Amino acid sequence: MTISRRTMLAGSAGAAAATAMAAPGAVAAPVANPAGLRLLTSTDGVFTPPKGAPVMKFSFSNPEPSVEFGGLLFGFEVISFENSYGIDPATVTLRRSDGRLELKAAGFTWAGGTRRRAGSLTATLEKTPSGALEWQVAAALDIPVKSIKTIVRGLPRGRLSVSANDWSDPGDNERVVEYPALMGGMATPLVAIEGGDKRVWGISALQTEVRPARFAFLPGPDGYKTELLYEQAGWERSGTVTTCRWRIAVAADFAGVARPHFQAVEAAWRIPKLRERTDAPDWAKHVALVLSLHGEHWTGYVFNDFDRQLEILRWTAKQIDPKTVMVFLPGWDGRYYWDYPNFTIGKATGGEAAFRRLLTEGRKLGFRFGLMFGTNIANPLWPGFDTIADAQLRTIYDVPFASDYVDWDGDRKGEPSMVFMNVAVKSWRDHLKRRIADMLSRYPVDAYFLDICGLWENNPQGDQLVGTRTLVKELAATHPGVIPIAEMAYDAQMGFIPMNHVARYPLYPQASFDTVASFNHLSHAAPGRGSSGVHEIGFTRYTPVTIDQPQIPTITFVDDTFTKERDLVMKDIATARARFAARGQWT
Repeated sequence: MTISRRTMLAGSAGAAAATAMAAPGAVAAPVANPAGLRLLTSTDGVFTPPKGAPVMKFSFSNPEPSVEFGGLLFGFEVISFENSYGIDPATVTLRRSDGRLELKAAGFTWAGGTRRRAGSLTATLEKTPSGALEWQVAAALDIPVKSIKTIVRGLPRGRLSVSANDWSDPGDNERVVEYPALMGGMATPLVAIEGGDKRVWGISALQTEVRPARFAFLPGPDGYKTELLYEQAGWERSGTVTTCRWRIAVAADFAGVARPHFQAVEAAWRIPKLRERTDAPDWAKHVALVLSLHGEHWTGYVFNDFDRQLEILRWTAKQIDPKTVMVFLPGWDGRYYWDYPNFTIGKATGGEAAFRRLLTEGRKLGFRFGLMFGTNIANPLWPGFDTIADAQLRTIYDVPFASDYVDWDGDRKGEPSMVFMNVAVKSWRDHLKRRIADMLSRYPVDAYFLDICGLWENNPQGDQLVGTRTLVKELAATHPGVIPIAEMAYDAQMGFIPMNHVARYPLYPQASFDTVASFNHLSHAAPGRGSSGVHEIGFTRYTPVTIDQPQIPTITFVDDTFTKERDLVMKDIATARARFAARGQWT
């Protein structure tokens, strides 16, 4: 069944009628319904069956009582670890005042509205002076609550932008995205919809603590049914939960919804402007080029040993001022990933003497160095793993969070040979801190790269954001001036990590480039055949440096780059010099 947006907003004679619901074993009886509550179901306004690619959902029409506010319809559900509960219309009271609505439910229904459960929910909705709609929901059950869902009807269909990424049109496909899950690609909890009239609707989770925020878009003939979920911290597991504030705003263009979102983000996470950052040394604000010198692959194949890397630097010093170049070293520590979390100098690439010579002579030339460390991956075959085993990352359901997404050995199936680790757990954080601090103390290293630190999983052990921030703070206390580099940072990390491996927010780039320095990922294709070096992606298309690119130009050196592709490298360095000059010698 589908109904139009006009019918949903206007209601119908049936909307004021009672809904028949029953407790187990009881005879269903009509219940009172407060004026203004629309007795909708999960299939109203949605293509049923879906016309495009579907997401998983209930196979019946589940009650979704909703109320009109600001031209949209709002419904609410509470989800525990064992079931899903909707508000009981018989227990709902509505209180309206100028620009404000308070909905209170003194009970819930479940099993398609056929059973009842005690509990409470309060939703407070407000219209701000700017015309945006903001709301917050609090709920309580006598069992732990997992998440609270807001159901919004009345938003138009159209192209979507997720976390200020480029527009895409899902068509009739249903779509779900999640913040801040690494694989979900959400670096900030903002989704924008471009309606048919070209106005842009922005949906934001205004967080002050990192918590999962999911956005589901289910198309119908007249618009999306949008589901917005807030999930409480897995380590709290409380029966009483209050969501973050949510916001829906409409503007004439994307910047009109992005600007207030990122203003809220920068305020919440205390993100300074890059040129004013006190946690970024002066050299980091004046980087013209990054050289990514790849070492030892997972298989043991060596792209460049330390002596070859020093040869590359001596040649590069004749092409560009080394004081404006950062040297990034993936695969310096033995077999890439396989030897995590030992983080000791690889023997196949030349060992300690060659490594020291590379960094010492490179620093004399003026280069800056960044070493790669894994924030949350370890090999359980490492001899000391028993000392950190308690930090294996677990899901909100307290089962291991699998690390089986990479095909390391070419058998066309991901290997579960590594395990994810939780930097919120002291044993792992202390190990990581000791290994990083050891390298910073013994060698002239200017930055440490936190591989996959953009991963955040809701878990029962602790907040990975807090763990990462604690690690950075403790290293800053003992090694001031040495900066962390994030991989695929989400917004909250930008407040304490001044450099990022992969830029964010292409539709609103100032939110990324004005706050953190960004360069290309270690898988950035090398000149020539496009090898990604030690990274598992293999080969991709090489793209030359351009004078107007916002991210710091990055040149990947693999096995044949220095011997066969030196002409392309020289062209990229020349363009990087010109870009740097055009920017007034600012990163």
